[in-house]
Amino acid sequence: MSASCAPSGPALEVVDLVKAYGDHRAVDGLSMQVATGTVLALLGPNGAGKTTTVEICEGFRRPDGGKVRVLGCDPVTDAASLRPRVGVMLQDGVGGYTGATAQELLSLFASYAANPQDPHVLLEVVGLTEASGTAVKRLSGGQQQRLSLALALVGRPELVFLDEPTAGMDPQSRHGTWDLIRALRADGVSVVLTTHFLDEAEQLADDVVVIDQGRVVAQGSPAELTRSGAEGQIRFRAVPALPVHDLLTALPPGCTAVETEPGRYLITGDVTPDLLATLTVWCATQQVLARDLTVERRTLEDVFLELTGRGLRP
Repeated sequence: MSASCAPSGPALEVVDLVKAYGDHRAVDGLSMQVATGTVLALLGPNGAGKTTTVEICEGFRRPDGGKVRVLGCDPVTDAASLRPRVGVMLQDGVGGYTGATAQELLSLFASYAANPQDPHVLLEVVGLTEASGTAVKRLSGGQQQRLSLALALVGRPELVFLDEPTAGMDPQSRHGTWDLIRALRADGVSVVLTTHFLDEAEQLADDVVVIDQGRVVAQGSPAELTRSGAEGQIRFRAVPALPVHDLLTALPPGCTAVETEPGRYLITGDVTPDLLATLTVWCATQQVLARDLTVERRTLEDVFLELTGRGLRP
C-alpha cells in the first residue's frame, strides 16, 4: 500500500471536488462520504455532474481541485494498489469483448484477481448459467448488464461503483440485483450507486446525495429526505365548504388543511395516529363522514423533482 493511503476512515471521501471543462464547471465544490459497508445513491438529472464525479473517484479522470480518497488512497497516484480492491460496473456494459462467451469473459477477469470468486458460481448468482456459453454480442441488453455486474464483483472488491446497474433489466432481474446489492452490504462491501430509478435508491440506499449543476443540493437518508417539508398527506372527501380554518386550529402545529376542490380535502403534516384521531373526531363534531380517507407520504421522486425541477434536461 502506498504511503499516501490512510489505514482507516470512510470507504470514499470527497472534499470540495472541482472539475472544469473550459469555462464550464461540471463539478463545483462537491463533498460527500461513503461509510464502510453502506450503500450511497448518487442522484441527479442529466448533466448534473454524476458521471464526472464517479469517473474521478474511479481514477479515470483527474480533478482540478479538492480531495478524493478511495479506501484511504488517492485514485490517481495509488491506482495500481487500488485497482484490485475496487469493482467498477460501467454504463456501457462489457466493453469490446463481444466475441467471447460470458463464461470466457468472466474467467478472464477472474484471472486478473488475487482471490477471485468462482466464475461458475457468480454466473449462477446473476442468473446467467444457461447463457454461460453464449457470445456476449448475442446476449440481451439485460443479460449484458448482469454480466457487467458479475465482472465488477469477480475480484471480491471492498468498494464497488455501480452505474445504472438495472438499466434494461426485466422486473425479476432487477429485484435479483437489488438482493445482490443488499448481500454485498451485509458482507461489508461499500457501494456507490448511480441510478435514474428513484424507487431503487429508496429501496437500497443508506444515504442519498442529490447533485445538480455540479453541486450537492441535498443529502441524507431516504427517510430524512422524504420526511423534510411535508412529511405526509391525508386526503378525504366530505361535504363541500367545511370550515377548514376551524379544522386547522384543532390540528397539531405545523399542519396545513385546504379544500383542493369542492368536497375534497388535503391535510399535510407529520401523519401520526394522534393526527388521524384528531381529524376523525373533528369530522364527527361537524356531523360529516370522512370518505375515501387515504394516508400518503412524499417519495424520493417527489423530493428529487422539487430540488431539480420538472423541466426536461438535454
